[in-house]
Amino acid sequence: KQWYQRRVRGVRCKLEYCCPLWNPTKISDIQAVESVQRKFTRRIDGMKQYDYWTRLKKLNLMSLQRRRERYILIHMWKMDNGAAPNGINVRFFTQSRLGRKADYPPINSSAQGAVKTKYFDSFGVKAVRL
Repeated sequence: KQWYQRRVRGVRCKLEYCCPLWNPTKISDIQAVESVQRKFTRRIDGMKQYDYWTRLKKLNLMSLQRRRERYILIHMWKMDNGAAPNGINVRFFTQSRLGRKADYPPINSSAQGAVKTKYFDSFGVKAVRL
């Protein structure tokens, strides 16, 4: 049990370093990062016969993608409440029916396709969409 906890802490911190800013967007990149945890949990005694999602549930773990999304939402909450700087110009507002919302600044409509792709994959846009 202690070996497992030490390994999880050691591996997870490397995979999650700066995850609100480094957040893979391609499915193949997400699967590559997730495969590290998938392989590790398979090696734990008594877990080999279970599929990945069952192993996560039995070990009380979240997928790395889910953890990254959680950290992004926490960072957005901090930005909204002044605990973290809002250097990306995300606008926070309240709607009477939907509650607290966020909006990102628009991109120039004449921007090149590659620029638009990078923009929509950026932290500010992806965080607001979560």
